[in-house]
Amino acid sequence: MPQLPATPYPAEVRARLDADAKEVLARYPGSRSALLPLLHLVQSEEGYVSRTGIAFCAETLDLTTAEVTAVSTFYSMYRRRPSGDYQVGVCTNTLCAVMGGDAIFDTLKEHLGVGNNETTEDGKVTLEHIECNAACDFAPVVMVNWEFFDNQTPESATQLVDDLIAGRTVEPTRGAPLCSYKETARILAGFPDERPGAVEATGGAGPASVVGLKLAKGEALPKARVVAPRAGQAGGARPQDGQPHDAQVHDPSPAERLSSHDAPQQTSASDPEHPAGPAAEEGE
Repeated sequence: MPQLPATPYPAEVRARLDADAKEVLARYPGSRSALLPLLHLVQSEEGYVSRTGIAFCAETLDLTTAEVTAVSTFYSMYRRRPSGDYQVGVCTNTLCAVMGGDAIFDTLKEHLGVGNNETTEDGKVTLEHIECNAACDFAPVVMVNWEFFDNQTPESATQLVDDLIAGRTVEPTRGAPLCSYKETARILAGFPDERPGAVEATGGAGPASVVGLKLAKGEALPKARVVAPRAGQAGGARPQDGQPHDAQVHDPSPAERLSSHDAPQQTSASDPEHPAGPAAEEGE
């Protein structure tokens, strides 16, 4: 059915967005190049790219609403309907899925009572499966408003969303402190993160990421050690079958951000001991 023209922003909101858009446009020699940050800007206003936001971008950049809509629907970071304060994304690409991402996603769907790209009734959490975020050495990875929560389990991910809903402070494994989705969208639009310490917060590559580089440089690797399972065991764990008898038991501190691959857990839907459904030979 034909839709009525988009409702304009209130005068005070329009004036503020016009000022912000002018600052964004000044960064680009061609105004059309400012479309992506402007979409983030209007998303920071309403939490998604509304028809009003599309009309604003089109008018500001002298584009048609069809041109703006085509871009906003191409990129998955732009939401086209109201969503939660916290976008909780579970990576279900190959490695994260094998390491437990499928189990985490299924657990959160049941726990929150929502499906993919759906939001809890209180408007706090939107759950979605996400594609690879280049953090395979920390698999399985959960992201909240694009901040990393590494080496997750169904239990830790459940606690994470419960803390978000309850308003308790949660800290990403690495990177800047967590903020709301609207605040995240404004940062992605290119405006500075003015929270104290946020810019200085960072996180480098984990040990598993740089092993190949160390080998290529001829650097000696440390003695083999056994990392405690992700769920955590006080005092570490005993070496498992097939591991060196002289392996050192180690319960890593959060600062080390070790890879969960050193202590895989039987949580994946693809685990033979936890089958997701009937299996058959190819062709059957």
